[in-house]
Amino acid sequence: MRFARTFIENLFHNTRRRPRMQYWLMKSEPDVFGIDDLINMPRKTEHWDGVRNYQARNMMRDEMKKGDLVFFYHSNCKEPGIVGIAEVVKEGYPDFTAFDKKQKYYDPKSDPDNPRWYMVDIKFKRKFKRTITLQELKDYSQLTEMPLLRKGNRLSVMPVGKKEWNFILKLEKQAWLLQINASYALRRRTEAFFFYSSLTTKQ
Repeated sequence: MRFARTFIENLFHNTRRRPRMQYWLMKSEPDVFGIDDLINMPRKTEHWDGVRNYQARNMMRDEMKKGDLVFFYHSNCKEPGIVGIAEVVKEGYPDFTAFDKKQKYYDPKSDPDNPRWYMVDIKFKRKFKRTITLQELKDYSQLTEMPLLRKGNRLSVMPVGKKEWNFILKLEKQAWLLQINASYALRRRTEAFFFYSSLTTKQ
């Protein structure tokens, strides 16, 4: 009886302390590092380096936790938008590219003993069947509170609310189903056209 009570108490304690799932959006230019590049990395995992904004740095250093999910967003391209999902697999640690003079994002004011910039590791989970474009996101009142859509927001890392996250996933699924239905309807119309054409030819 005592063993059962202890087991239940430990189970409740561990469940209560489990961190709440968080959701994020991370921007990257596809000609520099796109989602296909992440797919091709060893173990489909890569560190997210080069962030040189203090607010974004703080989120990566202090708030992003292992297991959090991330919208992978292609920016500064012909069709900016969300292209897939990744997962945080390593929490914030010093961005070593800031210490290397040969690196694009070298910062002489950052050093291993006093790191200024941090990064996380992310792992590819899945690629969307289509890009959910920035313009499409702007069309929905349900997403007006997203930091991504706020005027003047230029952060490359930002939080996403759970409701917004789920809504965007529904957008992807709905559009995919509509596309399937449209393709099916087109195929049926094409089959009908050739069927009636064959009847006319026989006459």
